[in-house]
Amino acid sequence: MKPRPHPFAVIASIATMLAFAAILVGLATIARGADRLPNIVVIFTDDQGYGDVGVFGAKGYTTPNLDRLARDGTMFTNFHVAQAVCSASRAALLTGCYSNRVGIHGALGPNATHGLNPTETTIAELLKSRGYATGMAGKWHLGHRAEFLPPQQGFDESFGLPYSNDMWPFHPEAKAGTYPKLPLIENGKVIDPEITPEKMRNLTTWYTERAVSFIERNKDRPFFFYLAHSMPHVPLAVSDKFKGKSQQGLYGDVIMEIDWSVGEVMRTLAKHGLERDTLVIFTSDNGPWLSYGNHAGSAGPLREGKGTSWEGGTRVPCLMRWPSHLPAGAKSDDYVMTIDLLPTFAKLTGATLPAHPIDGLDIWPLLSRTPGATNPHEGYGIWYAQNELQAVVSGDGRWKLVLSHRYRTLAGRPGGRDGIPAKYENADVGPPKLYELSRDLGETTDVAAANPAVVQRLLAFAEKCRADLGDALTKRTGTGNREPGRVAAAK
Repeated sequence: MKPRPHPFAVIASIATMLAFAAILVGLATIARGADRLPNIVVIFTDDQGYGDVGVFGAKGYTTPNLDRLARDGTMFTNFHVAQAVCSASRAALLTGCYSNRVGIHGALGPNATHGLNPTETTIAELLKSRGYATGMAGKWHLGHRAEFLPPQQGFDESFGLPYSNDMWPFHPEAKAGTYPKLPLIENGKVIDPEITPEKMRNLTTWYTERAVSFIERNKDRPFFFYLAHSMPHVPLAVSDKFKGKSQQGLYGDVIMEIDWSVGEVMRTLAKHGLERDTLVIFTSDNGPWLSYGNHAGSAGPLREGKGTSWEGGTRVPCLMRWPSHLPAGAKSDDYVMTIDLLPTFAKLTGATLPAHPIDGLDIWPLLSRTPGATNPHEGYGIWYAQNELQAVVSGDGRWKLVLSHRYRTLAGRPGGRDGIPAKYENADVGPPKLYELSRDLGETTDVAAANPAVVQRLLAFAEKCRADLGDALTKRTGTGNREPGRVAAAK
C-alpha cells in the first residue's frame, strides 16, 4: 500500500501547477500582444475647440478621463485638421488626402447629390485588408445617399446621423421647410426617420454604447472603431445624466458627457485586457463655432475659430495613448495633420497604401517621440471654401504664411446666446502675412518684412500646391484633383 502524500506536499504541488499555469497564461498574453496587430480607436468630436479639454485649459467643467488619457499617453499641442469645416475635415481624416483632392468641400447638406467617392480608400478599407473588424458610430457627413454611406466605405457596422445637427427642422435657426427630417441610420438603412429633441439628448449615450458593444464583440481580433460624436455641434443636447452638472452651462455639460464617453471606451478596453494592444486617438474636426457664444467652445490662445484658416480653425486638441509605444505624460509641439494618420496606420499594420496619390505621410517617428525625428513634409497647404488656398505652413510648423483672402470674424464682439448666433462680418487679410508660430501662437505679429527669404520659400511652396490641387483665389486649376461620387438629384 502506497503511503499517502503529506498534505503540505499536496498543497505545494497544487501551488506549483497553478504557478506554472499562470506563467503559461502570461506567456500567451505576451505572445498575443507581440503578434497581434494593434487595435485602433479614433474619437472625433464636432466643433470642440482647442481650449475645451482640461489639460488644454478648459474652465468651468472637468474632463478627468481625457486628462487621464493625457497622463497615460501623449498630448499633441500642434495637431491640425486639413480644413476647418465638417465634411472636408472628415474626408481628409479618413482618406489621408486633402479634401479638395477628393472633391469634398465645405459641409454637405441634405440636398447634396455627391459624396465621398467609393473609389477612394478609407482607413476602414485599408485596415480591412489586414483582417480588421471595422465599425463606426456618430456623424458621417460624407454623403447621405446609399452609395456614399459607411457600408460602401469599408465599415462592417455603422450607426448614427448622415449630417450635422443644425441641418434639422428643430434647430432654432432653421427656416420652415429648409431641412427634411433628420434620420437615424444603421448599416446604411434608416431605422428612425426623425430625430426629435428628446432623442437628440441620447445621441452621445447611444454612440458610446455602440462603441462598447463593438469592442466587446471583437476583442479577440484586431479592430478599428471610429467614434464620431455629433456634439458639441449646435444645437447642443445632453442626457439627463449630465444636465446641469457643469459651471459652464449647457456647453460644459455636453463636454462632460463626451468625457464620460471616453471613459467608458477606456474602461471597456481595460476590462478585456486590451489597453496595451490599442492605439486610442482623441481629437476634434475643427475649432469652435464662435458666433454661438455660450453654446460654443474656446480656441484658447488661438486666433479665430471654425470656418477660418487661422490657428483657431485648424489647430485642435489631440491626445493619443498606446502603452509601451507612446510615452506617458509627454507633450509634443510637432506640427502634424489628420492626413498623416492613414499612412501611419498603414505602416503600423503592414497595410499597402492606396494606388492613387495621397497627401499624408508616415509620422510614427514623430508620434512615438523617436529621438531626432523630424516632420517628413516640406510643408502643408490649407485650403478652404471652394478650393481657396488660404495659407501654407512649413513642415516643421515654425512658419505660417497667410495668403490674401477674405475671412469671417466677430472682430472682437461677443458671440450669441443660448443657441442664437451673432452675425459675422468679413475681413480682408490684405498682402500675405508671415507668422512665426513657435513664438506667436496667436498670430498677432506679421514678420514678413524681417524674413523675406522665408516668405519666398513659402510662396514657392504655395505654387507647388496650386499646380497640384489648384487655387480659386488665383484662378488656378490643379492637375491632381479627383471627382467625388455623384448621383442624380432626387425628384
